[in-house]
Amino acid sequence: MKARSSSSPTAAAGVATAAASATAANGATGPVPELEPEAVAAFLRAHPEFLAERPDLYRVLLPPKRVHGEVFADHMAAMLAAERNRLRAIEAEMDALLADGRAGTGLAVRVRLAVLALMRANDVVETVTQELPALLGIETCTLAAEPAPGRLQRRRPPSATHGWSRWGVLPLPPGTVARLLGPGRDAVVRSQPTDREMLHAEAAPLVVRDALARVPLFGGGPMLLALGARDAASLPARQATATIAFLGRAVAAALAR
Repeated sequence: MKARSSSSPTAAAGVATAAASATAANGATGPVPELEPEAVAAFLRAHPEFLAERPDLYRVLLPPKRVHGEVFADHMAAMLAAERNRLRAIEAEMDALLADGRAGTGLAVRVRLAVLALMRANDVVETVTQELPALLGIETCTLAAEPAPGRLQRRRPPSATHGWSRWGVLPLPPGTVARLLGPGRDAVVRSQPTDREMLHAEAAPLVVRDALARVPLFGGGPMLLALGARDAASLPARQATATIAFLGRAVAAALAR
């Protein structure tokens, strides 16, 4: 990119605007100091990579008139390239939103089928672990629970808890549910699952994405519904947490019957 040998007022104003934008982009606040055009031009000559490393500045620069010859410095191509890159990023984001929306709608339909299966279930835990994976289109579906608070203090028999020690319900250390879900959340979809062996048992190596939902049992220890998928599209990262949380509440209602 060739630069003008002398700085006209318009060019100097454009360069000063770029310098001010760079200051704002770097997080500076407050008034931008006035810069002499010669100082800005000298800085750009000493740092020829400055604009190339900050393509976002081309969106605020004024394009020069197309003048052919040695004195011509054409920023227009770079400005157009920056705008095209921004549009491509917006289009990619829109495509991702549409794909997640379609996946979220499909998940909602599958959750309705799972709720119907829970309504007719004689053994809720068996239905969750054996029937729900096929209905939801995932690899594994498990229940995991912490000990009931009273059992920690008074050593009540296992039958006094909400089944956390029965076959089919995986035991969790105290505090695990709060740690995995985080404060104020009833469900979460995780693109990089942790504690896979604890939550998904022998199916852990197959799980590339999982979803966790709180199962709010009255009087029992904290419980989780853990869904594990081999195909990430089966558990969309967006627009799915409300549906997963609803399924957790449906499981709690079935267990409380």
